[in-house]
Amino acid sequence: MELYSEDICERLELSLGRLEEISHEDWSSTFDKDNIANIKDYFDKVSEFILYSYDVLFTIDNNRDDGCWYEKLDIEVLKRINNELYKDILPKNYEKSYANPEYAVLKCGEEYGAILAFLYAEVRAIIAYAFEGKVLEFVAIVELFLEIYSMWSTSIIEDGICPQAKYIKEAIYYHMYDYSDVYVRSRIEQTVTCQDEFAKNIIMNSDLSNINYLYAYGEYISNNEIELSKYLYNLDEASVKAMAKTYVDGFINGFETMRIDLTPKKTVNIRYFIGQERMVRYAISMFEEHGLKPIIFRYPVERINRKLTIRTGYFGTQANKQYDYDHRMDEALFFDKALAERKLEVIADTYEKNKEAAGYYAGPAVIEVFGEEPFNPASKKNALKLTEKQQELQVWYSSKLAQLTNKYIPRDKYSFTIIAYPIPEIGDNFKEIFDEIVKVNTLDNELYKSIQQSIIDELNEAEYVHVIGTNENKTDIKVYLHNIDSSKETNFENCLADVNIPVGEVFTSPKLTNTNGILNVSQVYLNELKYNNLCIEFVDGKISNYTCDNFDEEEKNKSYIKENLMFNHNTLPIGEFAIGTNTTAYVMANKFDILYKLPILIVEKMGPHFAVGDTCYSYSEDCKLYNPDGKEIVAKDNECSLLRHSSDEKEREKAYFNCHTDITIPYEEIGGIYSVHKDGKKVSIIENGRFVLPGTEELNIPFEE
Repeated sequence: MELYSEDICERLELSLGRLEEISHEDWSSTFDKDNIANIKDYFDKVSEFILYSYDVLFTIDNNRDDGCWYEKLDIEVLKRINNELYKDILPKNYEKSYANPEYAVLKCGEEYGAILAFLYAEVRAIIAYAFEGKVLEFVAIVELFLEIYSMWSTSIIEDGICPQAKYIKEAIYYHMYDYSDVYVRSRIEQTVTCQDEFAKNIIMNSDLSNINYLYAYGEYISNNEIELSKYLYNLDEASVKAMAKTYVDGFINGFETMRIDLTPKKTVNIRYFIGQERMVRYAISMFEEHGLKPIIFRYPVERINRKLTIRTGYFGTQANKQYDYDHRMDEALFFDKALAERKLEVIADTYEKNKEAAGYYAGPAVIEVFGEEPFNPASKKNALKLTEKQQELQVWYSSKLAQLTNKYIPRDKYSFTIIAYPIPEIGDNFKEIFDEIVKVNTLDNELYKSIQQSIIDELNEAEYVHVIGTNENKTDIKVYLHNIDSSKETNFENCLADVNIPVGEVFTSPKLTNTNGILNVSQVYLNELKYNNLCIEFVDGKISNYTCDNFDEEEKNKSYIKENLMFNHNTLPIGEFAIGTNTTAYVMANKFDILYKLPILIVEKMGPHFAVGDTCYSYSEDCKLYNPDGKEIVAKDNECSLLRHSSDEKEREKAYFNCHTDITIPYEEIGGIYSVHKDGKKVSIIENGRFVLPGTEELNIPFEE
């Protein structure tokens, strides 16, 4: 512990001493009172977990100077440590875990159960802190736990009564408020600077033939990470390098496509799935050849920095998706206007102190994965939920945060890329599917450019596009387009395989006025959550009603959509309308029966899709963009984003929603897509799931094969 300040080490030692006393303290004289025995059991078990986590921290710290400490341990030891840290929340044990709000309420009572479930979930962040050597953060959470335990033990032992729940909530609130300067500041610094080299050291210095390195992260390690690592390690070098090159070239080409100067940029944020290190190692070297150093950070583990179940950063298989879903709104315990303002204050100060580094930021380069079984969550009565007032506050906070981030990292000054690969959970055909995805990710850009231009040329003559479902799909929507001079302007972007891999779509930001109708899809997987029979109604381009069939109760269906798809907004506009052209990907998906396991990145190229939220050009609408044919892309705004020019500040705040979620209708559910001209002329683009517009015939070949 010599690396840490004397004060932190002293606080840690005091905390550990107090933790060791907990199991020996006797509350038995009060066990006749409701739930007291169970609450004591809760504190005993959580303190035991913390002590075990400290042993892990101590073991790692004693060996950290020796480099790759994990390579010196037997693999069975590493697996045992990983299991001990995560076993309590694994699906087979979760029903009787105090991290489960239902079980915690059952055992500890309605007044305290959900609070204690939150506390345990927050304590579990110390796993990451132990592996990364973040002792201050480790100590801070342990001290919160001990403060709340002390409140209980004092009340029980001295007065024979339970403490009031409001005082426990106050302790949690002030911890979050006081430590915003640590948690929030650290998160912003991680996202704009290269100072955190924890993951980079694992990637660049480990022996990747030895799967021990997977356990160095402190994340839950499943068969996905192990088998993916083995597969990539045994893949020939040329293939892995080609994968890395496709990924890196996509990022670099994004700057050329969007006419952004890459020269001033010095850093790139690499996001990946644990097990992909061999590809990422090559990618790091390739980025550095372009003058870009890697910024690599873990997804946030503390609730104050989380957003629902979204994990931004590097990550692995979730130990239990239901656990994450149950705790997706735990900030309901402490989120208020004062804390929101405190967070914004810390973020602004941190950006200001790191504005030079923020200016060097080139954007995120993301490697997504797919193949997990679609998750259909259970709605838990005792899971914490934001109040209506908190939901409104969260929308306000997200808007302010986006404005602040854009001030220091302007969206029109950086690019991005996204590519996706399968994980072993996809099934026995994993290796074959992986090879097919590599082919899909490297389809002929020139071929698609020509075909997609045929579609764009027709759509540029349209007043609106009419999309109709078939069979049980109820989609029936008219999407209105902007008035343009088609001799030199275009409504649709010809999207090739640069930032958004694979190739295969034409897209636009439609007019909202007169865009009316119903969007329906039988199944869709969005932000790692499954939606059954999702149905959304639009009036003048904005959501007016919505439902799905995930739950028996309509109220739960609506809440599910509002919380996880609409991010607590009361409505969202259509930010994008697109027609996907990648029939090769679609046929591949059906061949292996993995359509509903694919990420939206690929699915959006496999049929028409609608994005709810901001346009694809949010915060960068004023940048000049051109299609390969030289025509300027002018449909980048809608009636909402134009409010950014308003002289009224309240109106300006309505310009952006800070979300963008694509919803794709697969070809098999499409009855027709028609380009309708002002004179009433109707031209078919797709009929009964097949392309019929002249110039697009080649897109049907994969169906025939």
